[in-house]
Amino acid sequence: MLGPLHEDLVERYLRALGVPRREPSAEALAELVAAHVMRVPFENISKLYRKNRLGLTGLPGIERFLEGIEQYHFGGTCYSNNFHFYTLLASLGYGVKLCGADMSNPDVHMVIMVEVDGREYLVDGGYAAPFLSPLPRDLAEDYVIALGRDRYVLKPQDAAGCSRLEMYRDGAVKHSYLAKPMPRKIEEFGRVIANSFRASATFLNALLLARFYRDRSVVIHNLAVIESRGNEATIRSLGSREELAGEVERQFGIPREVVGEAVSELHDLVDAWG
Repeated sequence: MLGPLHEDLVERYLRALGVPRREPSAEALAELVAAHVMRVPFENISKLYRKNRLGLTGLPGIERFLEGIEQYHFGGTCYSNNFHFYTLLASLGYGVKLCGADMSNPDVHMVIMVEVDGREYLVDGGYAAPFLSPLPRDLAEDYVIALGRDRYVLKPQDAAGCSRLEMYRDGAVKHSYLAKPMPRKIEEFGRVIANSFRASATFLNALLLARFYRDRSVVIHNLAVIESRGNEATIRSLGSREELAGEVERQFGIPREVVGEAVSELHDLVDAWG
């Protein structure tokens, strides 16, 4: 199990997020979560790029993760975004747990649970979702977040203390996970992280980038650009991978040559939510 971050890395991480260091509180946590979701996008360009360029088939270390944010406007997928954010929160003094979540298979997703000011929250910066605030776990009824075509419903805890999160698109369930409260070590996710680099893995066969703002979002899914505001969404199709590289650079700031190299080995593009 990795220990707290060195103070220099804590300060560097906070600079990348654009937030000051504050004592742990529900308000300070909300500020950190909003900054992380808005400044560290969900994207798998970095995963593809590092695999192709460096042969990396595991989590990027914290320095490489921060360098990616600073130099290339990278973020990451659930494992890197949520694990590194978990280490930051732990290093700032929050009571945090790294937890597994079941999708089609057990523990294929990773989330954070945070206890502060007498309440426990679910934090997830790795679901390509507009979770700009910590999600309360002490629910008596469904907690709903809606944006564009999508609606996210966090259910009250079940008898085992688990939290189910359901994603609806155009009124139908598109995806879901069950977050489990047992604390886990990052080493326990070694196999599932390794499997995410198998040739058949979703994020080696699909492209998904999601950037969230206070009142809108931009999502690039394969060759489609989805822009949402309120309950409205527009979808544009891109005509080529060259056009895709330019759109990613414009919307996310990731250099087009990096995007081009990352997607060069993608063949048939699959549904990332499939």
